[in-house]
Amino acid sequence: MRKYILFLFITCFHISATAQSDSAALYLRYPTIPYFTITKIADSSRFAKADLNKKKATIIFIFSPDCGHCQQKIKELIAENTRFKKVQIVMASPLEHQIIKKFYTEYKIADYSNIIMGRDPSYFFGSFYSIRSLPGIFVYDKKGRLIKSLDGKSSIDEIAKAL
Repeated sequence: MRKYILFLFITCFHISATAQSDSAALYLRYPTIPYFTITKIADSSRFAKADLNKKKATIIFIFSPDCGHCQQKIKELIAENTRFKKVQIVMASPLEHQIIKKFYTEYKIADYSNIIMGRDPSYFFGSFYSIRSLPGIFVYDKKGRLIKSLDGKSSIDEIAKAL
C-alpha cells in the first residue's frame, strides 16, 4: 500500500512540475493599457496610466535613443504628426535620463503636445510587452483596449490604420 501511495505522490509531483505554464506575453493575457509610471523627460515629474486622457486613443512606443529604427520611426511620426493629433503617444525608454534628454531635444519632442516621453527605469514596459526588437509599438483604442502590436518595420500607414 505504501508503494502505491508513494507512486501516486511521485506521479502527481512529476505532472505538476512538468506542466506547461502560460507562456503568452503579459500584454496578450491582459489586453488593456497596463498600470505604469514613468518619469517625464521634460520636467522629471511622474506620469502614470491615470494621467492618460480617457477620451483619446493611445500609442505606447518603447524605444532606445541609440536605435536606428527608433530614430527613423520618430522622424516619420513627427513628419506625419497631423495624422496623430488626436492620439496620445507615450514614448518610454529604460536608459539614463541624460541620454533620453538628448534625443528629446534633438527631435524637438516638446513641440508636440500629444507626445509624452519618459524614462522607464525598471524596464516595466520591456517586460510587460516581451520586447524582442525596437521600437515596440502598441496601439490602444479610446477604451484602453489593445488593437494592434507593431514593430519598427511597420509603416506609419499601418500605425494610422490601426487607429
